[in-house]
Amino acid sequence: MKLEGKAAAERDSQLQAQRLRQAGLRVTRPRLLVLEVLEDAGGHRSVDELVAALRQRGTPLPRATVYNVVNALLAHGLILAADAGPGRALFEAGKTWHHHFVCRDCGVIIDVPCVRGEKPCLEPDLPGVEVDEAQVIWRGRCPQCAGAVQQVANTGSS
Repeated sequence: MKLEGKAAAERDSQLQAQRLRQAGLRVTRPRLLVLEVLEDAGGHRSVDELVAALRQRGTPLPRATVYNVVNALLAHGLILAADAGPGRALFEAGKTWHHHFVCRDCGVIIDVPCVRGEKPCLEPDLPGVEVDEAQVIWRGRCPQCAGAVQQVANTGSS
């Protein structure tokens, strides 16, 4: 069983290395580690969460290195960023282009499929501009928080 897990990890590492090369990036240990953590973690992760996850795995990297890696991966389209509010950039493995819903109360981020599935999803009516990306971020209350607010409102009106 351990050998199977090790073989799968090696295959994943080779696939990540191939993705880096195809994007025109050098294959480095920090880039492989950050990609691996984002793939394994799923969802949206901050740089601080990535640093903590790397430390927990026994492969610590300096925070500045993780920032540099994230910026390079983002610039080459290998990961996606979610703007979760002021000073709250979150990153995820770049599978398919999508948008985000951010709950104002609990901060949960929900992926929202893009109509086209590729970027740019929306084209502005601005002659002469070249758009390579458009992000839509919906903000409001998630089902759980909206339900809690409704429950409080119902309780208060009885």
